[in-house]
Amino acid sequence: MTTHAPTPPAAAEDTGSKPSNFLRQIIETDLEQGTHAQRHWGGSPGDAAHHQAGALDPARIRTRFPPEPNGYLHIGHAKSICLNFGLAQDYNGVCHLRFDDTNPEKESQEYVDAIIEAVHWLGFDWTSNLNGQPETHLYYASNYFDLMYRAAVYLIEQGLAYVDEQSPEDMRKSRGDFTTPGTDSPFRSRSVQDNLDRFTQMRNGELADGAAVLRAKIDMAHPNINMRDPAIYRIRRAHHHNTGDQWCIYPMYTFAHPIEDALENITHSICTLEFEDQRPFYDWLLEHLAAGGIVNTPPSRQFEFARLNLTYVVTSKRKLKQLVDEGHVQGWDDPRMPTLAGLRRRGYTPESLRLFCERIGVTKADSWIDYGTLEGSLRDVLDPVAPRAMAVLDPLRVTITNWDALMGADTLEDCQAPVHPHHPDMGQRRMRLGRELWIEREDFMEVPEKGYRRLYPPHTHASGQTVEGNKVRLKYGYVVACTGFNKDADGHITEVLVELIPDTKSGTPGADSVKVKGVIGWVGAADGVQAEVRLYDRLFSEAQPDAGDRDFLTLLNPDSLKTVTAWIEPSVADAAPESHFQFERLGYFATDRMDHRSGKPVFNRVTGLKDSWAK
Repeated sequence: MTTHAPTPPAAAEDTGSKPSNFLRQIIETDLEQGTHAQRHWGGSPGDAAHHQAGALDPARIRTRFPPEPNGYLHIGHAKSICLNFGLAQDYNGVCHLRFDDTNPEKESQEYVDAIIEAVHWLGFDWTSNLNGQPETHLYYASNYFDLMYRAAVYLIEQGLAYVDEQSPEDMRKSRGDFTTPGTDSPFRSRSVQDNLDRFTQMRNGELADGAAVLRAKIDMAHPNINMRDPAIYRIRRAHHHNTGDQWCIYPMYTFAHPIEDALENITHSICTLEFEDQRPFYDWLLEHLAAGGIVNTPPSRQFEFARLNLTYVVTSKRKLKQLVDEGHVQGWDDPRMPTLAGLRRRGYTPESLRLFCERIGVTKADSWIDYGTLEGSLRDVLDPVAPRAMAVLDPLRVTITNWDALMGADTLEDCQAPVHPHHPDMGQRRMRLGRELWIEREDFMEVPEKGYRRLYPPHTHASGQTVEGNKVRLKYGYVVACTGFNKDADGHITEVLVELIPDTKSGTPGADSVKVKGVIGWVGAADGVQAEVRLYDRLFSEAQPDAGDRDFLTLLNPDSLKTVTAWIEPSVADAAPESHFQFERLGYFATDRMDHRSGKPVFNRVTGLKDSWAK
């Protein structure tokens, strides 16, 4: 059989009720009320005048996925990607991919490229063709720096911002806390002109890093601490991956984010709950900038949902980077990492991640999702489509002692099996049985436990009764009876001896003439192919490794990776990278996208056939 990479599977059909997603009700209400029906789109991001010069926006809604390029995307981002791109698809809208690159010290082109690849791999893109006008919606916040600077100057001119030269410590003290109102900065009463002059000096590089910040002038006694004159610009001499050394001042995220949304005509700005207390400033800023004709109307609105908390992983970019930098894993795409690059390399499919995100739903309540839900989504996607094969991960040699007498010396018997048990159209796979073969070591036991149904030799029971060697069926082959075994000098079992029972080949009239209770997998020594198999497991040994004050590194699972030399069926040896298979009785495996090649097969275990971590 010639093995090809299987056709990408469709997500398993969910005939039940759809998981909760409160955002759909919000969007549908806005559409019914025509909230954004009269909004214009200038064909690209821009200020109010730019958009008003364009036609009515052909997109019913606009969402965005705005990653900061300071690391690789992880499973939590998959939820946001599926949510934002999925809602745009469902409501005849557009989703923008925007790089929120306002923090030059931590960002790089490597991360930009990795993010683009990951979103594409997950099955989404940022092009649209509404009203016959093809557009690409890939944007960089750094391309809006001029407009952000203009917005900051406008706020100063309106008496809504000022340059503060207090020390960071004094600023923290004057902010107050949840029970104590803040106190005004001594620089808060500066004149508009003085603030404009000082902000220009900041822009021109005449002040040292950290010497001053630009703050919004709102209310130092506001019950929401985030509204107590938040900083909106800081001095930072750092090379930027997109703008180079053009700027030495950079906007703060809380200032940049709403402006980016407004310039891009975003209707529904969907983010995680940690930004909920920033929403009042989001609204305050866009209200004032709209009044000045800087941003389009009606203003963008922010909505929050609960982030994904998945057991047995960490999703902090800082901690993920620490794992990489300190060598605890082999890069951002290590198959044990919860990054999309890591999940992809392990063998997760885009369809399985999208199904997972659909199943967990969208709510405003924080909760933990069991890792088994992710694995279950993969099984449900792969089970209907993944070709089957036999593999032996812990090989033990078996010799059929009567093979030559029955079959003839050096004779090989063709055996065949369906590529998929439920899809005859996928064809048959063929393997060859001869005098020697490989079985899993656990399929033989010198002294069988009660209820053991696989191979064991003749022996004397504790009661004194003589017990015959057990008979099992070699799957898709013959029934064999165990007659003995051999050990090496250290007492390790090196070989199992069996006799073949004639006329019992699977699929022949005599197959059922001998009844057996055990069926075991095997790979023929004559045509089996050696392969490197990487047995991946969960990276951490506890469900919430970064909970509390514990050092998450102390909870690394020492058994998260075991590499073995296995024997595999010849049908899968030449599969293309990123091909998926079910190794019968063992689980789901994928050819490694980087290391697998013809003549040197490398397989990754993605997950077992069932959740081995279930309580």
